[in-house]
Amino acid sequence: MEQQRARDSFGETIEGLLADLPDTQQDAIKAELEFLSTLANQNGMDGAEQVCAGQGIELEGLEGVEDVLLMLATHHTRMIDRVHVQASFLHRNGGKQWARFQFPDDGEPWALDKQSARDGFLAETLAILKLPAHRKSEADWFQSIRFDPATDRETELTQATIYVEDRAESELAFSDTSLERQTVQKVLEVGIACDPRERIVEICAKGGAKVRDQYLKSFSKHFAPNTKPPVEVPRRDVRLEALRHSPDLKTLPADGIARVEVSSMSFRSSDGALLMAEKRGENETLHAFLERRFGSSSPLRASGWQIVAATLRIFMASNDEKPGRTLTVTLRMPNSTSVPNKTGTQRQFVYDLLERWGLLAPPPSRNDLLELVE
Repeated sequence: MEQQRARDSFGETIEGLLADLPDTQQDAIKAELEFLSTLANQNGMDGAEQVCAGQGIELEGLEGVEDVLLMLATHHTRMIDRVHVQASFLHRNGGKQWARFQFPDDGEPWALDKQSARDGFLAETLAILKLPAHRKSEADWFQSIRFDPATDRETELTQATIYVEDRAESELAFSDTSLERQTVQKVLEVGIACDPRERIVEICAKGGAKVRDQYLKSFSKHFAPNTKPPVEVPRRDVRLEALRHSPDLKTLPADGIARVEVSSMSFRSSDGALLMAEKRGENETLHAFLERRFGSSSPLRASGWQIVAATLRIFMASNDEKPGRTLTVTLRMPNSTSVPNKTGTQRQFVYDLLERWGLLAPPPSRNDLLELVE
């Protein structure tokens, strides 16, 4: 209630300040304020934090998303467009206009800073969109910081928003003397986010999977020409509460597994504290250690603690053809997994195990992948 009264008072203050301005200037300012209001939500705040962290813009001391947006609008005007794009990217994350791809880690650096690679990718974007070459286009490259909501881990991303002049539309508008039909040039946006450390690329663009595959091929051609093609990574929610009690990680003889262990777990308390526990002793499980060391105060038993990440180690049995090896799989809330870093055969093998153990939600259905309502 207090927050709503403060907003009403703020709105009245703005109206009073604008009252003495010419009508056209009032309209322009109100239009900008209405645009900012569309960003005054959680996606807008998250987008502002990611963009500002990547650009070294301090948000300390600002109270709420409205303060942040007004500060950016008055002192860092270009950042507002980036925040708008970032909020849209977050909104579409996991939807039908978004896809995530994992490249193999072959040690080959990506040419993300190479201007000729950027220019080539921009030129091919026009071709993918089947727009004539005379259409105006611009690529905005910038750094952002993504914060893991479960662990507060920071990931530095290189992002690009490609703006392309779309087909014009005819709209009615008032001129100085009468109502006339005017041509308005629309703008298309294509967004990519790159995590060169984890070798991940996210693409957000209209046109469906086939069109995104074209963007991916163009990205590979210009920025990672010596790396094998990536694979698409479906979002799969993890179910770490299944590890609250000592889990029954059943294996079958056909799996060829010697043993499986939970080697680490991370917890977040309701007041924001983080705790990570790792398995050390060979003769004691992590669950047994937490029970022995903390008893009823263990984060597995005490109220207010959520499991936010876990690492499993799968020890494969050795045979005459090959020695035993270890597969390490890390799961993080809500839907992050290191499974895509494995080879294709290992990836499906690990997915099957995680589903059997109840640690991975079923793949999203067709209805789940429908675009969120704008």
